[in-house]
Amino acid sequence: MGYRTLQACLQDLEATGQLVRIEQEVDPHLEAAEIHRRVFRAGGPTVYYAHVKGCRFPMVSNLFGTRERMRFIFRDSLSIVRRLVELKADPGQMARRPWGYGRLALSLLDMLPRKVSSGPVLAHGSSIDQLPQLQSWPDDGGAFITLPQVYTEDVDHPGFRRSNLGVYRVQLSGGRYRPNEEIGLHYQIHRGIGVHHAAAIRRGEPLRVNIFVGGAPAMSLAAVMPLPEGLSELSFAGALARHRIAMIGRPGQLPIYAEADFYIAGVIDPQRKLPEGPFGDHLGYYSLAHDYPVMRVERVVHRPGAIWPFTVVGRPPQEDTMFGELIHELTGPAIATVIPGLHAVHAVDAAGVHPLLLAIGSERYTPFAQRKRPQELLTTANAILGQGQLSLAKYLWIAAGEDDAALDVHDVPGMFRHILGRVDWTRDLHFQTCTTIDTLDYSGGAVNEGSKLVIAAVGPAMRQLPTEAGSLQLPDGFGPARLCMPGVLAVQGPPYRRAADGEDDAVETFCAAFTGADPINRFPLIVIVDDVDFAVHSLNNFLWVTFTRSNPAADVYGIEAFTEQKHWGCRGSLVIDARIKPHHAPPLVEDLETTRRVDALGARGGPLAGII
Repeated sequence: MGYRTLQACLQDLEATGQLVRIEQEVDPHLEAAEIHRRVFRAGGPTVYYAHVKGCRFPMVSNLFGTRERMRFIFRDSLSIVRRLVELKADPGQMARRPWGYGRLALSLLDMLPRKVSSGPVLAHGSSIDQLPQLQSWPDDGGAFITLPQVYTEDVDHPGFRRSNLGVYRVQLSGGRYRPNEEIGLHYQIHRGIGVHHAAAIRRGEPLRVNIFVGGAPAMSLAAVMPLPEGLSELSFAGALARHRIAMIGRPGQLPIYAEADFYIAGVIDPQRKLPEGPFGDHLGYYSLAHDYPVMRVERVVHRPGAIWPFTVVGRPPQEDTMFGELIHELTGPAIATVIPGLHAVHAVDAAGVHPLLLAIGSERYTPFAQRKRPQELLTTANAILGQGQLSLAKYLWIAAGEDDAALDVHDVPGMFRHILGRVDWTRDLHFQTCTTIDTLDYSGGAVNEGSKLVIAAVGPAMRQLPTEAGSLQLPDGFGPARLCMPGVLAVQGPPYRRAADGEDDAVETFCAAFTGADPINRFPLIVIVDDVDFAVHSLNNFLWVTFTRSNPAADVYGIEAFTEQKHWGCRGSLVIDARIKPHHAPPLVEDLETTRRVDALGARGGPLAGII
């Protein structure tokens, strides 16, 4: 069955024991988010907050908090949608295998939005200050909508076919916004709304925006999907929900999602920006306050019995991890049809998603038994970095599938072992400098600015990876050293300190203390960290520290490094400086008093007893 409303989905979850109600009052300031994080970490149910402090609307979170619940919610449509994505990537499949797409043909009608004259969402008026004022982290700049569906259209080509429905965070309060009149809209440079906004600015006119909250769960998933260009999110939502999405059409207005729980209408002034943020984001740090578009609010309405869904982002894994896994399940099989030679790619959630990609490709350019160096892999790597959200990657590690048929991009330690056993640091490092990275990644020192590093490895293993740190002589100020995984050494370094020239030369000094003949070079990868015990405590800690706290062009060093014909390499170990730098954003830390309050909810007799 496809749910038409959020209420229908929640009723089904409650009937099947997948929802817990909290009847006592919950504060949307920090407490609701803390409850959500704790329940998510425990693999718990969807949480319904019946009484929200300072607000008449109930809230719900952790709707998509487990793989099993995601598959349950979309149980009747996942196979159809998977076929749809395959067909969009390679239309010829239907001609070659028509028997495999018969059911899909019956669902094509669901992909056409249905125009209606009215709907439940228009039933009651409200205002921004009457909405749940959710704040997830102590230093957030105000209250945010964390699960919105932001709808815009191309002003040059209006209509749903070139529309965009995306999850872009919306700041409801705080900062310099005029209460009830203005809200902040944060989007990243590669998103579809950015194209629409640029067109409106070029024409010198405001961009109309509709924000929906709630409605069919399919709308939320469609809004986060990295869909092929030309496939409307509304069409995708219809296929996923197994019904045509009802949109209210009125002259001179953007279409309105009829079954949404809440609807906010407004326009973005092409000339006006205000600081938005800070906001605790999915890399595990605050994204700081920066100028972003301001939306002038014209209307706020809601349906009868409206429920406010929300999620919380922070250091992975979080609920958005589940979105990522389902997206991979739906789109992964089609990736080879988009980039020839690419077998699989994995954005590593524990590393913050965009900072680290692992990929497996083919190496067919050299048809000899012993391949000498990566060639096709580099072509594939460039294609990966030109694809949508994959273009935000900071580190891309890519290996040839021919070297190990069992290689799996989701086996992160296995990928590192495979590549580190084969990589040649004199040849296999390929940098892109002065380029764009994730807006939320501050390792580059400025918004959207940073570098990329492709590490490609092919052929038989050329070294044995050590499995013990052993006894090592380290320069003064460095140590202890701990093994992270075979071949990877974490070394505690001195705190980052800028010298008079504005740089810290500690890692250069570390590298200069060794020659290529020293035993430390048995470890192909060395990572300099602030807290070695934290970094080696778990694989997730290592990945998070290493790839969120380094910018390749600035923070990758090497023992016996050299530059030849503008190619940089090293003859000894590769060394990554993953210490915290002054320009980095602060990491997210929970409020202790709020944590104690939530502890009480999990005590015997509490609504979350046995869950958290």
